[in-house]
Amino acid sequence: MNLRHTMKGRRAVTAVAIATGLLLTVAGCGAGGEDDTKNPSSSSSAPEKSDGGGATEAESEPSESNETLATAKDGDISVSITSAVRDSGGFITVAGTVKNDGSRSWLGANWASDERELRSNGGSLSGASLVDNVGKKKYLILRDTSGRCLCTKFSGQIMPGGTADWYAQFPAPPEGTTSVDFQVGSMPPATIELSEDE
Repeated sequence: MNLRHTMKGRRAVTAVAIATGLLLTVAGCGAGGEDDTKNPSSSSSAPEKSDGGGATEAESEPSESNETLATAKDGDISVSITSAVRDSGGFITVAGTVKNDGSRSWLGANWASDERELRSNGGSLSGASLVDNVGKKKYLILRDTSGRCLCTKFSGQIMPGGTADWYAQFPAPPEGTTSVDFQVGSMPPATIELSEDE
């Protein structure tokens, strides 16, 4: 299967889900009032999951190219980022690989989110974030209405010397923002340049 077509198909479905979620949010907001400006940077609704959910959250989006935009390392675990694409749907898909250089298997439990809504994601990138240092905003992982992150959920442990592909989707910062810091778990922040969807 052509990877580019698979990712474009997922992006299109996710963009439709986001638009639907936004439409439902606007319809449910009513006539407005003081609550409309209470917290403009947070979103009260989540986009729909593009694959319909289910127990098979283990599949990941493989990276599109071999070029490494950034790397970060914490002990025996290293993460490489190979793409960070701004989509016309208003989100960013970040993808790459994680490698276990240690002598023991690794599950990714410390990459999971502390948020109650995302606790059921287990070993995943649900705790990942993007930080726009210029705009002074932090963007958390997108999730569907069931609390599943739009990210890789590792199906099992990564054995010593093993690697795994991953992806994570975030709301997009403003158009003028060209770079952000990717952060997950105790990994140091990795600065990545954003590219536009072709």
